[in-house]
Order: sequence, then C-alpha cells, then structure tokens
Amino acid sequence: MRKKIIAANWKMNMTVAETESYLENFRSHVETVNGVEIVIAPPFTAIAKPSELLGGSQKISLGAQNMSSEMSGAFTGDISAAQLADCGASHVIIGHSERREGYGESDSLVRTKAQAALDSGLTPIICLGESQDQRTAGRAIEVVLTQLTGSLPDDARVIIAYEPIWAIGTGLVPTVAEITEVHDALRAQLHAIFGAAGLDISILYGGSVKPSNAQEIFAIPHVNGALVGGASLKAEDFLPIMRSLAES
Repeated sequence: MRKKIIAANWKMNMTVAETESYLENFRSHVETVNGVEIVIAPPFTAIAKPSELLGGSQKISLGAQNMSSEMSGAFTGDISAAQLADCGASHVIIGHSERREGYGESDSLVRTKAQAALDSGLTPIICLGESQDQRTAGRAIEVVLTQLTGSLPDDARVIIAYEPIWAIGTGLVPTVAEITEVHDALRAQLHAIFGAAGLDISILYGGSVKPSNAQEIFAIPHVNGALVGGASLKAEDFLPIMRSLAES
C-alpha cells in the first residue's frame, strides 16, 4: 500500500547535541499525528546516538544523506549501507542533485547505490529533477524519466523524490500544473516498469516546500509526501508541513 512519507534532509547542519535536542522536542508533537511515515536524515555523525534516543520509535525513522556503492574495503572517507544500518538508519537519500551535480554521480552509480542499500535492509529515497535550462527547453519530463529509468534497481521497494533543481533552496516553486505533469509521468513509468507494484511506490515532492504551500502541494494527485530541506531544520516549520500531509 502506498504510504504518505515526509523526509527531512538536514544536509550539512546540526551537531549530535542539536539533533538530540530537536528530536526530544519533536517527538512529543508527533504522537497525535497518524498515517504519516517520518524520516529524519541528519549528518552521518548524528545518526547513532539519536537512534538510541528514539529507541525504536514507531513514528520517527532515521536516514542518511548518502552512502557508498561499495560494501567494504579501501574507500577512504566512504560509509557503506551496512554501516549505516548498524548505527540505526533505516533509509538513505541517493542521487540528490547536490551529489549528481557537485560530485558527478551518474544514474548508473545511483542505481548501484540503491541496490546496495536494499541489500543491507535500507530503503533508498532516489532523487530526480531537471535544471532550469532543461525546464525552459521543454525537456523536464524527458530528463526526469531518463533519470528514473537509469537510477532504479530491479526492486520496487524504493521511494522516489522529484526535486526540480531550480526550486531547491531558492524559494521558487513549480506551478501545480508543472508538479502534476511530472508526478503523473513518474507514476505511469513506475507502473510500466514494475506493474502493480509500481502503483504502491511513494513519490515525494521536494523544492522550497514550506508551511504556506504544503497543503496545496499535497492536494496534487500522485504527490505522496515531501522531501524537505531548509524548512525541516526548525520544528516549528516542519511540524505544520507534516500535519498538512496527514490531513491531505
């Protein structure tokens, strides 16, 4: 069954102490929120201790923001899926545009990482999205579907996050029609690839999601949640977004 999911990508923000303080406050507010899966993705350094704090919470899961495609070995500075699972992560963000653009991560590498995540019991959140130039050239659907096909493992146990690159952290948000067009195309492609299982894959929207626009975004068909960046760093901003999803 398709889930409503809200995921927080904290990027390179928050210390261990700040993460624990945030979660202690945050979890007291989510007990009355039902029907939404909550994933918090802090920096690598802030996964293990907060995992102990949450103690198997049924409301909040922890995720990582990236991982190696390798399982172990001489890969200085990398962290494997098995190591993430060992310190309490259940999800991992893969193929974020900041990784694709800044570190040259290809669809093929994203696919390999996604499979490695699944092999270690992690749920991959696979990110897709077009640039402003690609959108202006009328190639948004082509680009996103190419990324989807090239990045998917041979397994439907994934989450998809559509994040138009030009909307991330800019305050710019696609129109309802633009989001609808992409999410409809993604759903159709997932159905074509996985059959009925493709209808159960959650598709998140990301890119300048905030309390003031969350309700409108979550009313769009095939938007099953959000991947939230800056607005997730403050609980007072993140909580209204989460509640809008629960009420959608």
